[in-house]
Amino acid sequence: MITITKIFRFEAAHAIYRYPGSCANIHGHSYELHVSVRAESSAEGYIPGIGIIMDFKELKNMVQQNAIALLDHKVILSKAYLAEKKNSFSGDELTVMEAEPTAENLLYFILKCIQGKFPSDVKITSMKLWETRDSFAEWSA
Repeated sequence: MITITKIFRFEAAHAIYRYPGSCANIHGHSYELHVSVRAESSAEGYIPGIGIIMDFKELKNMVQQNAIALLDHKVILSKAYLAEKKNSFSGDELTVMEAEPTAENLLYFILKCIQGKFPSDVKITSMKLWETRDSFAEWSA
């Protein structure tokens, strides 16, 4: 099976509600996201037609518009955090999640934002989200 991967980078701040340590405080990360896709009919051999699974530019634009734009240079907090802390952020600078904005939950959030946006013959195979240089979460189909 052949997959293609596009890498995205974004900056964001978050806090983990009731975390037993400093991650309970608002702090920032330089995130790196890898999104890999495959053709639905991923038979062995050459790829027919013009020989691509999906144009890298199309993949970039789709993920950028539907996910990265919601996260880049934002404060990402859970509804529980906001209910307890009563911080006053504007809608332009805040992304609110149902769950705590951990690397694992951010991956699921991104998946939900981009799933169904691809052409019908292209499927997401995996995603990795680095929160730091040496720590990441991974999702795979």
